[in-house]
Amino acid sequence: MKIAIIGTGNLGSSIAKGLIGNKSFSSLYLSDKNTSAVKAFEDEDYVTITSDNVLAVESSDIVIFALQPRHIDTVLESVSSHITNNHVVMSVAAGFEISKIESIVGSDKNVIRVMPNTAISIGKSMTCLAANDKGQDKIELAKNIFNQLGTTMVIPEEQIQAATVICASGIAFWMRLVRATTQGAIQLGFEAHEAHELALQTCYGAASLLKESGRHPEEEIDRVTTPSGCTIEGLNEMEHQGLSSSLIKGINASFEKINQLKKS
Repeated sequence: MKIAIIGTGNLGSSIAKGLIGNKSFSSLYLSDKNTSAVKAFEDEDYVTITSDNVLAVESSDIVIFALQPRHIDTVLESVSSHITNNHVVMSVAAGFEISKIESIVGSDKNVIRVMPNTAISIGKSMTCLAANDKGQDKIELAKNIFNQLGTTMVIPEEQIQAATVICASGIAFWMRLVRATTQGAIQLGFEAHEAHELALQTCYGAASLLKESGRHPEEEIDRVTTPSGCTIEGLNEMEHQGLSSSLIKGINASFEKINQLKKS
């Protein structure tokens, strides 16, 4: 596959790193006005670093626009005449709808919105996909690419905003929970590096256990809570202090914010 990534900020670079790690391309163009941002990739085989977006588009079959919403329309307009019916246009710009992309490149083009998270750089992303009518035939292609970089889910476009909160912002939410657990462990007497390792591996183990067993979280909770034990004591205190409600409120606050950004 001939792939181009236009925009190499945190997310664009993470996608590039994941693709390079899996060698899942015949050529990869990384285009950004600040080419120094991806200098680390310049010695990779079949990777071209450029600031020429048109060159990147013309040299590729799949073009991933990893740009912020305020920049993507200008960049799309500058390359739209070079996008053909054979191209697959993918956008990771939050809040930038397929209809807006179609208004620039045409509704006769293959357009797919992609919402990964930064864990894509290590092949562990949860990536949601939504396509326009023309792009439905290319969904399997998109799944093949991003399944190499984690897990994919095809959803209606109207759910992309919610997926952004759960999957992309969700990385930060889980990081904060790991950090809080680390701080608790330090308070209990562990050194900072020990506390971090304890929290990190326990979080990883919990997620792995759910994924591999297929069990509901409450089933696993029941397996470690004994009558009058320390686990249920801790869980109940966390709930009294609003752990679950705070997390749910935070998710909803993020969703309200992203919808405000969509309207602006």
